[in-house]
Amino acid sequence: MRMDKLTSKFQLAIADAQSLVIGRDHQFIEPIHILFALLDQEGGNTRHLLSNANVNVNQLRSQLGVALDKLPTVQGVNGDIHLSNDLIRLFNVCDKLSQTRRDKYISSELFILAGVKDKGTVGSLLNAAGATEAVLETAIEQMRGGEKVVDP
Repeated sequence: MRMDKLTSKFQLAIADAQSLVIGRDHQFIEPIHILFALLDQEGGNTRHLLSNANVNVNQLRSQLGVALDKLPTVQGVNGDIHLSNDLIRLFNVCDKLSQTRRDKYISSELFILAGVKDKGTVGSLLNAAGATEAVLETAIEQMRGGEKVVDP
């Protein structure tokens, strides 16, 4: 995944997720780190998007915290952090979604849309909080107003 294909807000969320990983002594950046960072992002649109899609955002954030607490920790990582296979797979789905939509950049809402389809933890948590693909699609279209993502 090329970082320059991500919107600047999405890049900031990934940097925040990396800080979260370091602070919690995790070795891999997982999809739940990214989603947690997106929910807490200052000036981000993820909370608004999920609220418009009738997702229980407070439940989702709480359950993400529980899931983060369950991840294994490692000592002495010394900055050796990697993207998990699950995250790489989700990024590839995001890339495909952006190409299908003819976006020039990959935005955070596509990560949420890819996440709701995911069979892993992030998909389970999104679904448990009330997220569905159809309602998210509608909320994304309303948020974008029919526009493509052509600016980072």
